[in-house]
Amino acid sequence: MKTIGLIGGMSWESTQVYYRILNEKMKEKLGGSHSCECILYSVDFAEVERLQHEGNWDALARQLTDIAIKLQAAGAELILIGTNTMHKNFDTIQKQVDAPLLHIADTAADAIVEQRMKRVGLIGTRFTMEQDFYADRLRDHGIEVVIPDVKARMAIHEVIFFELTKGIISDVSRRKLQNIVDNLEKKGAEGVVLGCTELPMLLDQQHSRLPLFDTTRLHAEAAVNAALRKHP
Repeated sequence: MKTIGLIGGMSWESTQVYYRILNEKMKEKLGGSHSCECILYSVDFAEVERLQHEGNWDALARQLTDIAIKLQAAGAELILIGTNTMHKNFDTIQKQVDAPLLHIADTAADAIVEQRMKRVGLIGTRFTMEQDFYADRLRDHGIEVVIPDVKARMAIHEVIFFELTKGIISDVSRRKLQNIVDNLEKKGAEGVVLGCTELPMLLDQQHSRLPLFDTTRLHAEAAVNAALRKHP
């Protein structure tokens, strides 16, 4: 079993879900009392959130690179960035460490391709929806991406930062996001990527006619599979 390094705290609400899935999946794979060998570095999300909204991605890249280096030095053989948005800095971080990083959008793409879908909706922070770093990664797998309109993008962004990262679960917000997902279906989406690790706290498959791709679970489960693989 390889040791997994997890860069978490973005937010800790979803990081605890990562930890649970990593251990549940490892037990499922190996049985008995097995659990996941992992090292967690959890950041102060207030600082990350501030830098994101200031657009200071270079400072964030330096911060996460330093963390990845520390995780590798501590023994991590595989590294996860436990947030969709910060995969904006994925390539910069990977260049500075030998331990492979597992890209969260690649794990989503694998699940989408497995279901033979060609066009999906993407919801997440405004950074994830409006910038190219995430959608381009999906397009590299031959997947077309559609996003909500401006008003809907702002609504999702506010639900994430004002509610979900603080552990607030609102039925009103759930219905709002359900309507946004329904509108993505009207745009031709065959499924929807929950491109924020907090979104599965609010939406799961019972809330949507369309297949939902839970990136938190997909990322964590792919990490367990990679950790058990004898050869990368």
